[in-house]
Amino acid sequence: MGRSARLLATVLACFALVASMTGSAPPGGGRRAGLIRTPASAAYAVELTGDSSGCRCSGHERVSFTNASVDPLHELFLRLWGNAHGGCSEPAVTVTRLVGATADGLRVGCTALRIALPAPLGPGEHHTIGFDLTVRAPELVDNAGRFGRHGAYSHFGNALPVLAVRDTAGWHLDPFTDTGESFYTLAADFTVVLDHPAAVTVPATGSTAEAPGAAGRTVTTVTARKVRDFAWSAGPFDTFSRVSAGGVTVNVHSVAGIAAADARAMLSTAGSAMDAHARAFGAYPYTELDVVLDDDLWFSGMEYPGFVLARVKAAALVHEIAHQWWYGIVGDDQYRQPWLDESFAEYATDLALGRDGADCWTAVAWSTPQERITNGMAYWDQHPTRYEDVVYGYGACALHDLRRTIGADAMTRLLRGYVRTHRYGVSTTPAFKAAARAATAKDLTPFWAAHRIDG
Repeated sequence: MGRSARLLATVLACFALVASMTGSAPPGGGRRAGLIRTPASAAYAVELTGDSSGCRCSGHERVSFTNASVDPLHELFLRLWGNAHGGCSEPAVTVTRLVGATADGLRVGCTALRIALPAPLGPGEHHTIGFDLTVRAPELVDNAGRFGRHGAYSHFGNALPVLAVRDTAGWHLDPFTDTGESFYTLAADFTVVLDHPAAVTVPATGSTAEAPGAAGRTVTTVTARKVRDFAWSAGPFDTFSRVSAGGVTVNVHSVAGIAAADARAMLSTAGSAMDAHARAFGAYPYTELDVVLDDDLWFSGMEYPGFVLARVKAAALVHEIAHQWWYGIVGDDQYRQPWLDESFAEYATDLALGRDGADCWTAVAWSTPQERITNGMAYWDQHPTRYEDVVYGYGACALHDLRRTIGADAMTRLLRGYVRTHRYGVSTTPAFKAAARAATAKDLTPFWAAHRIDG
């Protein structure tokens, strides 16, 4: 390699060393680069035109990125999560006319598309790919879901193709799970232009600007910076708005059948939750939060950066908004370490609602010796009835116990500092345990063992 390449490799190696010492890491990934994960610094530019119902869109997506690894990058994988249920027989997301690379086969139930790069992408080098895209929200008859159409409303959660992550474990091509989440992405920038019928509203991740389109249509441009994913809904929503005490614009969009009084109550809950979580963990870094209320959802709520799907359930909404910090600002591998967002979001919910978790550990009853708070979704898919009890309940309780062990002030400093250190990065269990050890003079080894927090 030349002098500039050697210098770049040295710089990246230093970053990796610092990351391994602090528990944080720049985005990127290579077998010699410690915690580095790649591809990094992605920018997604998407233009989609929706049909008359808003449930089918077609257009183009362009993705620019950098190889942050010290190793050459020969391939990419796009995650097409929208194909999880229809699979290869009825794909809801299709990618065609690829430019800047060559498609090399759908995998993992057609939720992963391998892309061969035209030449190895060296460390620090940039590349852009583009492709035509069709996204169809599948019809959902019984209940609404995070991706699908139910009546006049469509939800597009995890609908856009996004880059998979390669780190020291290799490419993360985990299967989709309905028990929890499978998603693992790096913070990126999105600019999404949605051309849609004027009668359809499209609440979305990011900040929106509307302009008139062709006759009877509106063009909505959405900009989101440093977010892990992009989601939107489409339909004739009723919208209620307020500005939280912290200066964040909160919009609640409700489907037909939800009373205006309930929507306004949820708006008040959302504003209060935003401010409570900001006091606990640091300021929300975006200017807007959109909440879509739909009581036909089969789940209580689902989080996306700057965007939440929820039923009219106040405590569930507080939990989903907590995910703006735990998963959104501080990312994690949701398939392999789900406790890092679910346990923390549930703990944050308790704090916001004034629950102190007193004596909660006395109710813990492990079902097997293998059960751990830190188990991944591969385990919980085999034991789905225990997932919520252990990851949400026991996990939040363990964090309450940690607060009592190291002291309330130390716990506050620990979590606020952890958010600062891992802002737009990726958390891991070893990194959190290291941060906790640094926050107290007490030996926490017995604590981790007693609470079954491995890693």
